[in-house]
This record gives sequence, C-alpha cells and structure tokens, in this order.
Amino acid sequence: MYSKFFHALTIAGLTVVLAGACSSKPTKTDDAAATVGGENAQAATTPMVTDKPNELDPQGSDGGKIAGLNTVYFEYDQSRLTSDSRKKLADNAEWIKSHPNFTIQVEGHTDSRGSVEYNLALGERRAKSVKSYLQTLGVDAKRVTIISYGKEKPIESGDGESAWSKNRRANFVPLQ
Repeated sequence: MYSKFFHALTIAGLTVVLAGACSSKPTKTDDAAATVGGENAQAATTPMVTDKPNELDPQGSDGGKIAGLNTVYFEYDQSRLTSDSRKKLADNAEWIKSHPNFTIQVEGHTDSRGSVEYNLALGERRAKSVKSYLQTLGVDAKRVTIISYGKEKPIESGDGESAWSKNRRANFVPLQ
C-alpha cells in the first residue's frame, strides 16, 4: 500500500510537470503562421510576443495616440484596400521607416458575423494585403509581422453596421 501511494504521487507530479511544459503562449507570426491557434513548424523558432508594455500606446493604432500610425478599415467581407486605406498606409509606411527600432505587428480583425474559422482566414487575408502594400511602399518585410484575431478582439461591441464597420480593421502595434 505504501509503494502504491508513492507510485500514484509520482505519476501525479510528473503529470503536473509535463502539463506545465506543454503550455503555450501567443507568438509573433509571419505569413506562414498568421492565424491565432494555427499550428506551424516555424512557430517554435518565432520570437515570443513580449509582455513588455508598448511605451507608445498599448492598443497600437487602435488607441489613436500614435501620430502617423493609423488603423485601416475594410468593407464587409473584403480584404482589398480602399483608396482611403492606401492613403493611411502611405503615412504608416513613413512612420515605420522613420522608426527603425520597431517591428510592426499588423493585426487583422473582422466583425462578429460568420464562423470563427472564416473570420480568422479573413483577418489573415486583411493583414497580408496590408503587409504586401507596405512592401510596395518600401517597408522591409522583415520588419512587419502579421496575426489574425478574426472576431475575437472587437473594438466596438454591438450588432449593427456602426459597430461592425469599426471592427473590420487592421491595426498596427509597434514592438521593440
């Protein structure tokens, strides 16, 4: 009985240790590992998202406090850039080029309609279109990572076009 108790205790202890070792944290992503929860062999070599607060604005461009770095918005169910978005991205490109110590994470978001899977894919397409356009403006692709949050991080709650239009966005988070 004594040995069964220690055997069970040992197994329980190993289970706790192994469970802790298998836990995961969000990672910065590139084009190949863009969706939240996506599995990718590169994820193990990608740097971890820092827990260090962003000294400019913890909300990135969503906070509206970083002059020259603007959130861009999308039409319903679209990932193509509007002419207004292209103008804002030109400003963003200048900001990124003038701040070489920052890497920029482009976060793709959607409104609340549709499945989780569909919205993650749409958010990824939005972030990719932004990154691609920034590259045409001379931004080094190595300085821009993308991630899709789909509908998981709305900036505006509610059902209706007013809220939905604010959530269909790509925002920019400077990371050091």
